[in-house]
Formats: sequence, structure tokens, C-alpha cells
Amino acid sequence: MSRREAPAALRWTVYVAIAIVFAIACGFLSNWQFTRNEERARQLALVEANYDAEPVPLADVVAAGADLDPSDEWTPVALEGEYLTDEQLLVRNRPHGGTAAFEVLVPFRLDDGRTLLVDRGWVAPGEGDLPDEIPAPPAGATEVVVRLRPEEAAPRSGRSAPDGQVPTINLGLVADAVASGDSLEPGFYGLMVTEDPAPATLPGAIDPPTDDPGPHLSYAVQWILFAVMGFAFITYILVTERRYAREDAEERQARRARRRDRDSEEEDALLDAR
Repeated sequence: MSRREAPAALRWTVYVAIAIVFAIACGFLSNWQFTRNEERARQLALVEANYDAEPVPLADVVAAGADLDPSDEWTPVALEGEYLTDEQLLVRNRPHGGTAAFEVLVPFRLDDGRTLLVDRGWVAPGEGDLPDEIPAPPAGATEVVVRLRPEEAAPRSGRSAPDGQVPTINLGLVADAVASGDSLEPGFYGLMVTEDPAPATLPGAIDPPTDDPGPHLSYAVQWILFAVMGFAFITYILVTERRYAREDAEERQARRARRRDRDSEEEDALLDAR
């Protein structure tokens, strides 16, 4: 192998190695997007199966003190009991109505003794730190239909909230803020659908989950295309470099030929002169 060939071979090895590493990275990212797409598809299937189902008693879905099964998310359940209106809370910084709104949380004591946190909907912020008006829940015996939702994670940053508010719908944080905290069902809450008797005014309804599958599948395909494009780009560089090397070799050969012709002409001229 000549001295000129060794650097070229080394460069080509580096080019191919870069293309392989880039393709591996694209493969991991594509697989991650495929996984996210599958998870999104499961979420959409769960919403389609449970969201508009007929309400059933809470005890038919979740036993007292048990965790909510992920497959039961969004299931409508019928509750009979009364709101613990003195323990109403607000969860702050919720994106509704184009602003950082509040959601209204009220524990609901069922006739069987269980207590479930109910999210009654959202209210807009007022002039100060609190909403100007919070529609009150029905007093006394009430029948409520809610959709079951898992609790939210507590803030990792340690973000807190003023008295009477919580930063997220985390049952641990809510339990610390209300008198009935020890009896609250852990790990899940209810998103209010209807109340009977219906109050004169209600908080704004929480929007239903979107049925948009998201861009994950298209992103997964794009990462595959990026990997292919990486190999195509490296191939283009190698082909271009080989063409330039061939043209340089031809140019050097032509220069040597011209030099030999010149030398021959000079020798002929010297011979003629003698």
C-alpha cells in the first residue's frame, strides 16, 4: 500500500464508522418513537373502551383501599353520598381557557363510608391570587358520576402552594391538606361528569382527552430515513473523493507526459545544434 493510499483508506474507515454510529443512534431513537406510538395507541384504545361506558358502582371497579388498575382509567362510576364542602381545595396552574386556571377539588363521602376526591372542573383566575367566584357543590345527599383518574406525581422541585391549594392532584399532598385525609381513597380520584341535584352554576368542564395519535410514528420513520441518508451521504463523499483522486492521477500523468515530450524536444534540439 502506498503512502497516498493509506490516508485515503483511513479516512474512508472513519467515514463508514461515523455512518454506522449515526445509524445506530437513529435506530435507538426510531425504536423509542415506535414505543411511544404503541403506548399512545394503548391510551387511545383505553379511552375508547372506557370513556363513554355506563356508570357502575365504585365498589365494582376498585375495592376499598386498593389501587386503581391502569385498565380501569376513565371508567365512569356512580357515587352516592355527600360532598365535604368545608374541605374544598384548589389545584393551581392548570391550562384551561388559555390561562393558568384553577381546578376545584372536593372530597366526597360515600354512603358506604369511603371518601373519594372529586375534581369538579376548572375556574378562571380572578384579580388577585384566587378566583373571583367558585361555584359551590350541592349540599346534602348527592348522586355524582365521575370518571376515574390516577393521581399525579408530586412536584420534584418541591414546589408548594398557599393554604387551601395544592400544586398537583397528588393524593398524598391532598391528604395532608384536608381533615378527611386519612380516609381518602389512595392513588386515584374522580373527574366529575354530572351531579344530582344539579347546582345553578358549575365550574368549567374538563376537556375530554384528545384522540390525536401524535407524531410518534412519523418521527420513527424519519429517524430511519435519517440513517439511510447518512449512508447515502457517506457514499457520496467516498465516490466524490475517488473521482477527484482519479482526476488528480490523470492530471499528474498528463503533466509527466508533457514533461517527457518537452525533454525529448530539448534533446532533439541539442542534437540538431551539434
